[in-house]
Amino acid sequence: MNDKNWTVSAIDLFCGVGGMTRGLIRAGIEVIAGFDTDETCRYAYEANNESSKFHSKDVKDLSGIELKKIFGESNVRILVGCAPCQPFSSHTQKNKNREKDEKWGLLDQFGRLVGELKPDIVSMENVPQIEKSSVFKRFISVLEENEYQISTKIVFCPNYGIPQTRTRLVLLASKYGPIELLPRTTSKNEYKTVGETIRDLEPIEAGQVSQKDPLHRACGLSEINMKRMKQSKPGGTWRDWDESLLLSCHKKDTGKSYCSVYGRMKWDEPSPTITTQFYNYGTGRFGHPEQNRALSLREGALLQTFPRDYKFIDPQNGEISIKKLGIHIGNAVPVDLAYIIGKSILEHLEWYYAR
Repeated sequence: MNDKNWTVSAIDLFCGVGGMTRGLIRAGIEVIAGFDTDETCRYAYEANNESSKFHSKDVKDLSGIELKKIFGESNVRILVGCAPCQPFSSHTQKNKNREKDEKWGLLDQFGRLVGELKPDIVSMENVPQIEKSSVFKRFISVLEENEYQISTKIVFCPNYGIPQTRTRLVLLASKYGPIELLPRTTSKNEYKTVGETIRDLEPIEAGQVSQKDPLHRACGLSEINMKRMKQSKPGGTWRDWDESLLLSCHKKDTGKSYCSVYGRMKWDEPSPTITTQFYNYGTGRFGHPEQNRALSLREGALLQTFPRDYKFIDPQNGEISIKKLGIHIGNAVPVDLAYIIGKSILEHLEWYYAR
């Protein structure tokens, strides 16, 4: 920053294993604390972001006064929060009872904390479908009532150099004046691909763990799924299989158009959206482009733009299940998207605060 006497600090709500925190730190923002209810995220969060303290606490039990104490004497206070997206995703749109999901009200709690703390900058990342929800409209109302300038943008991640076709809503709000996400950084013919991201990792087989990297591990495959995998083509569908390998749903009219499962990725394109089950061959186009297996956990983390040396497994406390690690990685904000958010905030502050 131009003025060495002013300090910028952030607190990360729903921090998980630190995707947002790591990106903000790389952009140049000090993240002093992260809050999450999942204690199994603590190791990865603190081991990779040493200046940030993990707090295992529900946001419902947090107060603005507590956050003010953590911020201390910071001149500029940034509050970021990426509430769990499952209640708002396209997969739950037909669920009439989704507002009863306990995660539904977490954005209300975020809004409450904004009202109590009144931070200088607020940012939120979530699925685009959240814009249509009543809880999002309430969140916007809280920001407007507290006189924030607000912008929202639907982000197609490849446009920012992220090697997966993830689409997310990014909200930025400021007390200082208009704030916008930086323009796209990557043209379509420069999109980062699966090959550029994971091709150089050592080959492993289904069910195998790398001796060099405990996160580079792949789930095993049943005999029939191995046969399906061997007949799967990069970018293809289950229509590439022999009829004897088809599932019963593929033979029904309702299943004939659903082609995005049991598929291989392509080397020369971005990956599909990394979900919490990206390690499972049958839940999306998560087959390795070349090897007969689904993505490894490390490959999923790299496609989420975590650094190659990001630590997820505490060597002192043994193993965490593949399912849990998949949730940690799939739920994270891509680090490179968080970096863009951080750079957008800093450029905004340079203009409005340091002049």
